[in-house]
Amino acid sequence: MAIRTVVWGENIHENTNEIVRGIYPEGMHTTIAKALNSDPGINATTATLQEAEHGLPQSRLDETDVLLWWGHKDHGAVSDEIVERVAKRVWEGMGLIVLHSGHFSKIFKRLMGTPCALKWREAGERERLWVINPRHPIAAGLDENFVLENEEMYGEQFSVPEPLETVFISWFQGGEVFRSGMTWRRGAGNIFYFRPGHETYPTYHDANVKKVLINGVKWAHNPAGALTAIHDAPNVPVEKALEPIEERGPRLHQAGEAGYR
Repeated sequence: MAIRTVVWGENIHENTNEIVRGIYPEGMHTTIAKALNSDPGINATTATLQEAEHGLPQSRLDETDVLLWWGHKDHGAVSDEIVERVAKRVWEGMGLIVLHSGHFSKIFKRLMGTPCALKWREAGERERLWVINPRHPIAAGLDENFVLENEEMYGEQFSVPEPLETVFISWFQGGEVFRSGMTWRRGAGNIFYFRPGHETYPTYHDANVKKVLINGVKWAHNPAGALTAIHDAPNVPVEKALEPIEERGPRLHQAGEAGYR
């Protein structure tokens, strides 16, 4: 069965900026989805900020294996209710790939628990991405480095938690370096952050970037299904203890009563 993937796009600059519209006439989200759909193992659809529930009703998220997220101009317009809905699905095992300026998205900061801040410069400079973990599945089929001739610079420090793995490090023409591909696990969900993707450059038309995104979806997918029990916090009765015990001392809750949350 193909990996059920949703590409979420803010879809603002494509409608308000002629340069961005010229590069991505169907929207960045559609360009990314088409790249993913070139692999027969992935079935990618799109969702945007402007849709009802931002295109992410609970029923759709329940049928999503991997979600990709690109946002920039209006992170604050994303409903907190939708953010919590997405976080819940990640904890249950849905994969999440956060792209470029999505580092400041509500969902990424919610799952990282840190400011996710960084240095930046918009000068169209050369970026060389070094594959520092060549045996990682996300790096499959790549040479030891690849170049994007025009990109926005991101520089350290990048205030995110220590990653599970670092796959790519970028060097920029101006001299800065940046951890441009990192992974984390939150609950049962795999998370991949991939840096390239400034909207005024044709980054998502690049063959190497497309390969990383396809590899990333396959890595982020958890075939085990949703671990819905991750939210459970049962009050275990004394008589159901694995070894015999006697109840001692006072308690706040009655047997079987739910705890505080």
